[in-house]
Amino acid sequence: MTPAEPPPPVLTPPAGVSTARRRLFNALGITSFVVGSIGIALPLLPTVPFYILAAFLFGKGNPAFERRLLDHPHFGPHIRAWRERGAISRRGKIAAIVMLAGSGVMGLIFLPAPWAYVPAGVALLSGTWIATRP
Repeated sequence: MTPAEPPPPVLTPPAGVSTARRRLFNALGITSFVVGSIGIALPLLPTVPFYILAAFLFGKGNPAFERRLLDHPHFGPHIRAWRERGAISRRGKIAAIVMLAGSGVMGLIFLPAPWAYVPAGVALLSGTWIATRP
């Protein structure tokens, strides 16, 4: 930090949030962040949605952690786009829809008759919702 730069703002939890609730939000935020981080290595587990959830939870319990997620060079723009416009990147949409379609087809192939339609139905509904996001 150069002498001309102002110090970073002190981020405090929102007013009216009890210590117990902040701890709960932080615990849920950490859990969401960990699950999202595991999703980096596991191809079928999404990362960014869990990071979006973690940013929301940290916003209620620990704004400094929220700021770190928002300032992350790779995930920050996706979180900001979702918050500002409810938007999903074209690349993200394509990846999600392809994975959903693959899961639906695998369910149709490998599951017995009544259960085979569950993953296909979830994939169809989820894929449609994703495709309609800006």
